[in-house]
Amino acid sequence: MECQTIQSNQIAAFQEHLRLEERVSGTIDKYLRDIRSFAAWLGKRPLDKDACTGWKEQLQSEGLCPETVNSKLSALNKFLKFSRREDCCVKYLRIQRRLFRRTEQELSKAEYARLLETARSMGKERIALLMETICATGIRVSEVKYITAEAAERGRTEVSLKGKVRTILIPGKLCRKLQKYAKKQKIVSGEIFLTRNGKGLSRRQIWAEMKSICGRAGVAASKVFPHNLRHLFARTFYKACRDVVKLADVLGHSSIETTRIYLISTGAEHARQMGRLGLIT
Repeated sequence: MECQTIQSNQIAAFQEHLRLEERVSGTIDKYLRDIRSFAAWLGKRPLDKDACTGWKEQLQSEGLCPETVNSKLSALNKFLKFSRREDCCVKYLRIQRRLFRRTEQELSKAEYARLLETARSMGKERIALLMETICATGIRVSEVKYITAEAAERGRTEVSLKGKVRTILIPGKLCRKLQKYAKKQKIVSGEIFLTRNGKGLSRRQIWAEMKSICGRAGVAASKVFPHNLRHLFARTFYKACRDVVKLADVLGHSSIETTRIYLISTGAEHARQMGRLGLIT
């Protein structure tokens, strides 16, 4: 990296800056991955507005979806602002608000049930209970560490993330399952979901374990990832209470607009709604 325009010590300083901002580890890793990708592409060329715009065009030419391009540009712009090079920041792609979600990406309740059943039949008790915990509480995968033996006993946990603290209620039936699992694993305090070495599960490990069961469960891999469990919780919660403000509080969203994204219907549902308008004779 020393021969390149963006040097390793700059990226290391940016990493420390993100850490001081209390960004979650997954977000930090994602930002660093994107900046290293940009640095490799830039090489020895000068860092200027033309170069940054050129990378934006390169990303588009690779056929990446607009959301992915904007995500990478977000990391770049944050790095540029940190480096006091706001003059090089690039504009995001304009994306029309999505009216419906692609059916192939939505995890149904039936598919979720098959994942749990399959995991248990394969002897994967930990990932089955972990998926159930995420889906029954709506927590982020980065918040799994807050599911402790103490929380299972109290029936709630305090989550501190992104400068905010919120209380997550844990259903009684889930508490009993967590306590039974903790007792079996000889866990008397602290995190419940641990590796064999006693360390907390990483986002990558959880992702990989979920992917390992989707084939046998007959669920498309494109639907099987931790955040989709949070989406299933959000849709189910909203159908039960029809209160988007309360759902936003439960999910820990600062903006209700973020919560609305979770509630977008699938293309099939959208088509059925249009069909019921009675405008076709």
